Amino acid sequence: MERMEWERLLSVQRERGSSGRRRSTDLRSEFEKDYHRIIGSASFRRLQDKTQVFPLDKSDFIRTRLTHSLEVASFGKSLGQNIGENILTYRRDHGFTPKMREDISHILECAGLIHDIGNPPFGHFGELAIREWFRRNLPKLTFRGQLVEKMLSEQMKQDFYHFEGNAQALRLVTRLHYLVDEYGMNLTYGLLNTIIKYPVPSTEISPHSSNIRDRKMGYYYADREIFEKITAVTGTGNRRHPLTFILEAADDLAYKTADIEDAFVKGFITYYTLEKELEELERDHAEIYDDTTFRPLEKLRRLRARGLEKSVDSPESYAVKNWIVSAQGFLISCATYGFTSNYDAIMEGEYEHDLFYGTFGAPLMDLLGDMAHRHVFSTSAIYKMELTESAILNFLMDRLVRAVLNYDTQENQDSIDSRIVSLISDNYKNAYRLHSEGKSEAEKLYLRLLLVTDYVCGMTDSYAKRLYQEMNGII
Repeated sequence: MERMEWERLLSVQRERGSSGRRRSTDLRSEFEKDYHRIIGSASFRRLQDKTQVFPLDKSDFIRTRLTHSLEVASFGKSLGQNIGENILTYRRDHGFTPKMREDISHILECAGLIHDIGNPPFGHFGELAIREWFRRNLPKLTFRGQLVEKMLSEQMKQDFYHFEGNAQALRLVTRLHYLVDEYGMNLTYGLLNTIIKYPVPSTEISPHSSNIRDRKMGYYYADREIFEKITAVTGTGNRRHPLTFILEAADDLAYKTADIEDAFVKGFITYYTLEKELEELERDHAEIYDDTTFRPLEKLRRLRARGLEKSVDSPESYAVKNWIVSAQGFLISCATYGFTSNYDAIMEGEYEHDLFYGTFGAPLMDLLGDMAHRHVFSTSAIYKMELTESAILNFLMDRLVRAVLNYDTQENQDSIDSRIVSLISDNYKNAYRLHSEGKSEAEKLYLRLLLVTDYVCGMTDSYAKRLYQEMNGII
């Protein structure tokens, strides 16, 4: 395939074009308009009550999906500015202009805000719970005496077996934000392509592939047409958009450093835990940290000493929180290098790794992720919370799927099922009616099952918990 070009990659085309009535007083770029559409949306606001790591947490310090998304937007914008300036300074691409540098910063800021907008309640465990519900139950579901699994195409089935928040994000902003018309938020193609982290359908997933683009699905069967239209206009085809690598780096950087800070505040790790882990890191990777100006262990200890000199209440807390800020700066520079040093491979669609791969930052990123897994995610406290979340989501999926099976059919719906369907947002039901028109029985059934995941993914943690309690008569 031909090399990707920034002029096409930064497409300002939208599903619904302009009316032609331009306001001369509106000096915003198309990507700045995207930003304001996102900020003003209810879907974005709901992120304030969705789990990042600690579900239903009463602390106002611990991050939510909203604060995480704001951090990703900030890191994405900074990386975009750094990388854009590097492309200009070193003339890596003769077609790249100062305006393009500004555009990629705005796109990445917007992409950071919406990259998790499709995720269900209760964080990544919510995704897992939905996938596992379908794997347990879809083979047993029947409709009009037939097994549902046999009625659906292979891709339709795999969409549910590999349910993914990334695919749901594309669906939400293009289909389900049904306020004005069927075009959702009607965001630019350049932005939409950036949030498609995995440009493959559910039937082509390869979880252990050496190429990062193949490891999860990026779009549902129901949304294949919009995916194909976006990638045709931007010229990416089945390749990752270059800005997707930057968005992913911003996301990884944000959550891996934030998880450590949140874990420290919650008492899962201490200053001395981090100190010991960094001692091992530098011992195992002495060749790296002898050659870099950022030495994680030395930096942590110097910050604690500074805290003691300043007589702060907790030198250890001072050290950990300031160390995280320093680590973030170091990792931003590593991701910048990762992109610019692999620029040609990225633009040709041949680069297969994340931006930290092969940089000085890779061992530190690996350590932060491993620490969070060992000290937080694998603890009994988290497991107990996940058991509660599982009970909530399994119950809701049971009742909602049963209720939608006969929705919009000639089959009789009992009074309870019809009341349950009435709870589903009119936005989602309008989208269903629009996209099911003229479709086969199997496709309509598939879209009704998607109606359930659409509704569940639109729930906040608190709403899911409250609905579970109300439907079980728990007042």
